[in-house]
Amino acid sequence: MAQSMKVRVLVVDDSGFFQRRVSEIINKDPRLEVIATASNGQEGVEKALALKPDVITMDYEMPVMDGVTAVRNIMSQCPIPVLMFSSLTYEGARITLDALEAGAVDFLSKQFDAIAASEAVLHKTLTDRIFDVAATGKKITPVSSTSTLASSPTKVESKLNIKAPVKAASSVDTSNPKVKTYSSKTLSHVDVVIIGTSTGGPAALQTIFKNIPESFSKPIVIVQHMPAAFTKAFAERLNKLSPLTVKEAEHGDKLKAGNVYVAPGGMQLMIDNRAGGTIHIRESDDRISYRPSVDIALASAAKHFGRKALAVILTGMGSDGKEGAQLLKQAGGTVWAQDEASSVIYGMPMAVVKAGLATKILPLDDIGPQIFNEAS
Repeated sequence: MAQSMKVRVLVVDDSGFFQRRVSEIINKDPRLEVIATASNGQEGVEKALALKPDVITMDYEMPVMDGVTAVRNIMSQCPIPVLMFSSLTYEGARITLDALEAGAVDFLSKQFDAIAASEAVLHKTLTDRIFDVAATGKKITPVSSTSTLASSPTKVESKLNIKAPVKAASSVDTSNPKVKTYSSKTLSHVDVVIIGTSTGGPAALQTIFKNIPESFSKPIVIVQHMPAAFTKAFAERLNKLSPLTVKEAEHGDKLKAGNVYVAPGGMQLMIDNRAGGTIHIRESDDRISYRPSVDIALASAAKHFGRKALAVILTGMGSDGKEGAQLLKQAGGTVWAQDEASSVIYGMPMAVVKAGLATKILPLDDIGPQIFNEAS
C-alpha cells in the first residue's frame, strides 16, 4: 500500500513504554502508521483536532484528562474512530462501557498476554482491529457530551411513557437483489428471542432495549462478544436503562417472560426447552474462536425451539451467527439482520444476509419496536 494511503494512527497513553510498544507494532504493518503520540487525554484531544488522524488508540486512565472524557470531547468536536485499551477487571469494564457510550468504536485488553499467546498473533490481532476500527470513520457522527445512559429514561419513566410501536419497516435490501421481500407477519408463536452481536453491539443493544416496553412477554438471550469481566457490568448497565429485567445468565436459569439474559464472557451459552426453557453455561473449547459464540447459542435454539425461536443478528466483525442462523432457519425459526447503514461493522449481519437467511433487514431504530410488535 502506498505511503499516502496508510491509515494514520494517534496513540494516546501516559506510559512511555506502552506508547513505544504499540507504535512499534503498528508501524510494522504496511497498512498503518503512527503519526503522533500523546501522554494524556487533553493532549490527545488537541492532537486529534490538529492532525485529524484516521483512528486513535486511547488509554482509559491518564493524568490531566482521562480517556473517557477525551473520547467525549473528540466525538463532540471532531468525530474520529477510537479503539480503547482497557483492563480486564470489573472497574475496567465499567470504564470501557462508559467509553463505548461516549462514542468509542471498540476496545482491547491492555494486558497483551490475554489477547494472544504468541507475539505474531498479538501483532495481527492489534493491527487488524485498528484497521477495522479505522474503516468505520464514515459512520462516526458527533455525539452529545451527555452519555447515552444519563439521557435515557429510567425504568419508572419508561413504564409511564413507553414509545408507541412503529409501523413495520421495509425488509427490502436494495444493495442485494438476491434478498427477497417478505410481507409483515406475526411471530406470536415465538417462545424465545436470541440476539447476537459483536463490535458496536453495546451501543446497539442499548438502543434496542430502550424501545422494548415492560409488557413484552417473551424471554430474550443476548450473545455479545465480550471478555469474562465485562458481561456482568454490561448486564447491570442495560438493566438500568431497560424497562425489562436484565441479568448476566447463570447455569440453570429458567427463561422467564420479559427477562433478558446476557451470556457470560469466556463461556458458552446454550438453551433447551425443558421446564419452559433452561439456560446452560459451559466451559468453552479452546478451538472455538468466540466465547460466547452466537453460532453455539443458535444451534441449541434450533435443536430445542425450532420455529419458536427468533434470531436477530446485529453489528459485528466476522461471521459468527451465520452457521447457527442456518440451522435455525432449517428448523423453521426466523432470522432478522441489522441493515448496513446502521451497523458499525457490517460483518455478522452481512453474512446472514448474503446467505439468504434474513427474512427482515432492519435499521437499528426499528429493531426493538419490531420485536415488540411481532413477537409479543
